This record gives sequence, C-alpha cells and structure tokens, in this order.
Amino acid sequence: MKGKTALVTGSSDGLGLAMGKGLAAAGCHLVLHGLAAPESMQQTCDELMRAHDVEVRYVHADLSDVDQIGRLIKTAGPVDVLVNNAVVRHFSPLEDFPTACWDQALAVNLTAAFRAIQLVLPGMRERQWGRIFNLSSAYGARGIANRIDYVTTKTALLGLTRAVAVETQGQGITCNAVCPGSVLTPNIEGRLTALMAQKQLDRETATREFLQGKQATGRFVEASHVADLIVYLCSESAGSITGATLPVDDGWMAG
Repeated sequence: MKGKTALVTGSSDGLGLAMGKGLAAAGCHLVLHGLAAPESMQQTCDELMRAHDVEVRYVHADLSDVDQIGRLIKTAGPVDVLVNNAVVRHFSPLEDFPTACWDQALAVNLTAAFRAIQLVLPGMRERQWGRIFNLSSAYGARGIANRIDYVTTKTALLGLTRAVAVETQGQGITCNAVCPGSVLTPNIEGRLTALMAQKQLDRETATREFLQGKQATGRFVEASHVADLIVYLCSESAGSITGATLPVDDGWMAG
C-alpha cells in the first residue's frame, strides 16, 4: 500500500477514523474528511503521520452540497482507495418524517458516494488499480421502524456497489460493500448512554438490551476489525473479490 492514497469520508471519529488508521498503518497516505473544524483534527493527523510515516490531511466538506464533493476530491488528489463512509441518520415514524431530512440523507448517504466514485474512477482506470468501498449496514438487508432514510440509503448502496463492480470488471478496480453490525461509535455511545439514563440500567444490561435482536453475542463489533477487512480487500489476494456484500456483524444478517 505504500505510495497509494486513501480517502475516507466521514472519518473525523468513530468507524471512519478507525478505517483511516488501519489504512495509514498499511502504508497509505491518508485524506480524512468530516464536518469537524480543521484545527480540531490537527493532532490526530500529526499523530498518524508520526506513527506511520505517511502523509495525513483533513478536509472539511459538507457532502450534501455536490460542489463541495468536487472540492473534496480535487483537494485529495489522485485517490487509489475510496471509502464512502459518511452518513446522516434521522429517527422518526414514516408519516412524520421531514422531507428535508429525507433529502439530506439521500444526498449524503447515497448521492455523495455516487459522485465521489464518478470523480475518482478516471484516475483509477488510468493507473489500472483502485479499491472502492461503500459502507452499508446490516440494515441494508433488514428493515426497522422509524429509520426510513437509513434503511433505504443503506440498501441502495448495495445496488450501487454491484453496478460499479460490473462496470469496472477486468480493470484492476474492485468495488465492495461492507456491512458492519453495531459498532461502538460516538453516535451509538450517545444512544447507549441515553438508554442507561432513561431506564436506569447498568452498562452491561443496557448493551444487551441495545443489541437484542441484532448481535446475538451481546457485544459490539470492534471498529478495528472492520478496518482490518478493508485493508485485506486492498491486497492483491482480494483482487477477485468485487461486487460483494460483506457483513461484519456477529451473524446478525444470517439470523
């Protein structure tokens, strides 16, 4: 991976940052992205550069704006590994779901992935090598109430992945969908803390309740394990894996 450049969207913290760290450890120069203020990410970039002797940059961009997607890709330069991880979530019953929230979810969760792929693909084809990852979810194969935007966009990413894989066959480029189960990200940590406060539960009990009907192991998926899969899929050994839907969910999607 040395000398290659990876762009991970939605990587100022949580799973996105974990995947970025994994790619940096594998030798990739790294472009992180998010809505956090650039100055707040400087220490993270500096630490990764010192630890892995790679270039690490952070770009602030709102992916609901197609012009800012273009600016992000232009700033990143030639991208060899693209990880479409940026996501927004809203919680509401269908009949009350705000149209503005629906439009934002389509823009960030789906259109941004499409546009980013569209912009990096010419360079990948020129270099005859590329790895594209769309972060879907167990909810790409499951429905749940009050999350119509998330379920719809995560399912659509699977179709996007297959279509891109077919259009890039035999070009040294792969496109795969990775479907994590529940990972203990800052977003989920906040929801878990709220559940503990609401029902006066200890952390272990709240975790089991949060994961009920999902991961039968009763534990969260390690973000670093998802990162390890991404790194493996960048290897030459994984060059024939494309168009795949790859769960990392303790068997949630198998149940």
